[in-house]
Amino acid sequence: MNLANMMKQAQQVQKRLQDAQTELSNTEITAQAGNNAVTVICDGHGKFKSIKLTKQAINPENPDSVDEESVEMLEELISSAMKQATAEANKKMKDKMNGIVPAGINIPGLF
Repeated sequence: MNLANMMKQAQQVQKRLQDAQTELSNTEITAQAGNNAVTVICDGHGKFKSIKLTKQAINPENPDSVDEESVEMLEELISSAMKQATAEANKKMKDKMNGIVPAGINIPGLF
């Protein structure tokens, strides 16, 4: 196989990888637990997007005692913590990979 053919194939693979990454970014995965009391949504990369709680998730014995503002506040607190943890994990991964992957080499999906 000649060099021109290899370069063409490498470009095709890179394009397919970029397309797959875009598709995964636009994909939403929903999971539920506790008899649908907790719903979490992530993208196709596993990046946290949101959480929804029912009143039963907070107080299963007496869900009517939980007001909607408390549910929303707890959802926001959990979402904020999850996003902060994800951002920190991504930063640590990038820092670690920067020491391994030579500068200027872009591997789609790695960062």
